[in-house]
Amino acid sequence: MAIKTTFLVQTFSLHRKRLRPDRPELAATEWGALKRAEAMAARLPGTAALKIVADDETGELESATILGQFGEVPDDFAESLGT
Repeated sequence: MAIKTTFLVQTFSLHRKRLRPDRPELAATEWGALKRAEAMAARLPGTAALKIVADDETGELESATILGQFGEVPDDFAESLGT
């Protein structure tokens, strides 16, 4: 079992007056994910920086942590991560 930590930036766009997630972008570090999410929030409705820990072989999710949220994110976003 090989545990891998991945940092992501999740952006959100408005579609029919509802926030919808865009395709997540990889970041090299926790700090990088936070800084990129904060910068992108200036031109998007909302962003979130995430830390995902999963088994690299099976893909089984160990944990998903929201490192930071900027702007508007859906109310149920944290629940949708399975945390």
